[in-house]
Amino acid sequence: MMGIIEDINRKTMKEKVESFGVGDTVKVFAKITEGDKERLQGFEGVVIAKKGGSSAQTFTVRKVVQGVGVERIFPIHSPKVDRIKLIRRGKVRRAKLYYLRDRIGSRATKIDEREQTSAEKALAA
Repeated sequence: MMGIIEDINRKTMKEKVESFGVGDTVKVFAKITEGDKERLQGFEGVVIAKKGGSSAQTFTVRKVVQGVGVERIFPIHSPKVDRIKLIRRGKVRRAKLYYLRDRIGSRATKIDEREQTSAEKALAA
């Protein structure tokens, strides 16, 4: 029984996913279907949480629009998520950044930038 579930999970997972972590700023391009047309909509913000595992893994992106915090939860392996673009690496010390919800103004999105390691620089080149 476990073999069947693992096979289904493996088939629904994407082969290549952008590597990112909590505290990173990303832009998620989600497929929006309107009638018979389909377009991509970008949502840029800070990753405040990653949850789950295998094909059920999700991440939460938060941004502030006109003083109001907006959060979206995306399944990493969903076919509705076209691609994820890493904008900036963040230096954080927690796995969940829910404390950003209580902050106001520019402090709500301010996260120190993390320097790239030599391995990350080699991958980017």
